[in-house]
Amino acid sequence: MTRMHPRCGPIRQACACLAALALAWAMPVAAQAQAPAAAVAANAASERVLRVGDGRLRVIVENPPDPARADQLQAWLAECVRAQLSAFGRFPLREATVRVRLVPRRGRDPSPVPWGQTVREDGVSVLLFVRDDAGSEELRADWTAVHELSHLFHPYLGDAGRWLAEGLASYYQNVLRARIGLLDGEEAWRRLDGGFRRGRDAGAGPRMDEIGWRRGATMRIYWAGAAFWLDADLALRRERGRSLNQVLAAYSQCCLRENSRATPEEFVAALDRAGGGGTIARAYARHAAMTGFPSLQADYAALGIDTDGEQLTFSPDPAKARLRAAIMGPRAAVAVRSSAVDGDD
Repeated sequence: MTRMHPRCGPIRQACACLAALALAWAMPVAAQAQAPAAAVAANAASERVLRVGDGRLRVIVENPPDPARADQLQAWLAECVRAQLSAFGRFPLREATVRVRLVPRRGRDPSPVPWGQTVREDGVSVLLFVRDDAGSEELRADWTAVHELSHLFHPYLGDAGRWLAEGLASYYQNVLRARIGLLDGEEAWRRLDGGFRRGRDAGAGPRMDEIGWRRGATMRIYWAGAAFWLDADLALRRERGRSLNQVLAAYSQCCLRENSRATPEEFVAALDRAGGGGTIARAYARHAAMTGFPSLQADYAALGIDTDGEQLTFSPDPAKARLRAAIMGPRAAVAVRSSAVDGDD
């Protein structure tokens, strides 16, 4: 199947290798036609629709071994969806689908969700490959599902905008999980900083707006991209009294549709029209031209984060603590209606 917009999830492995693994994992799934009656019954009961306002997210567990496993995976996805909703309280798209496919452990990789991608064709769907023996706590500790759900906040940006797309998802995979208690706030900052360190260690290379799918640039794409969004978020709060969440919320209402496509410059301009007021374009111009990892010194100073080797310390200054909490702090839960495919609870 031709995919208009593949998104590699866990960045532990190269995308090409993951694509090969996906083909290998897909083979056992094809055998579902000969599945025992219990598995067929479980599969029939494994589809739910989550609703917030007029937005609908369909969650399908494709090949559960039994109803209990289907329910466990549906509960995990519902928690990941609550993390996504902590951005601005509703789904960014009217319609989207998440598919969970159970796969056997492959090689030495212990990842509970070894691969994920977001595809934009005939609607928007997130595909998550989940290790068939992964437990609830392993799944709750994994970031892949929240990362992929965060791709629903932006349009298809093409190769030139890959660093913006992966950067936004990498930034939010930590922020959104902290907001619903899947991560402690300080631990979320540490994980974000750990990503920045990996991006910095990748070294210099092409300009960010020319980096595309360059070999060996994955860490820089993901984490220099995340640094851009942190920088933009802080600049919005400082210059406009608005957050990235609010600007993305306004953008999703005015401009984001299931088939939306944009160049990076068009996306940035639309965000500024939705409330950025030029702030995001100025940050984009700086970051797009960078050939090395951006300095985070000013951002960390504003947040009251000090680095000592690989350790972070957090300033008790009330204004800086409030700013950190405004980004990573807990949010009130959003009411979500869950139903069978064509019914209501």
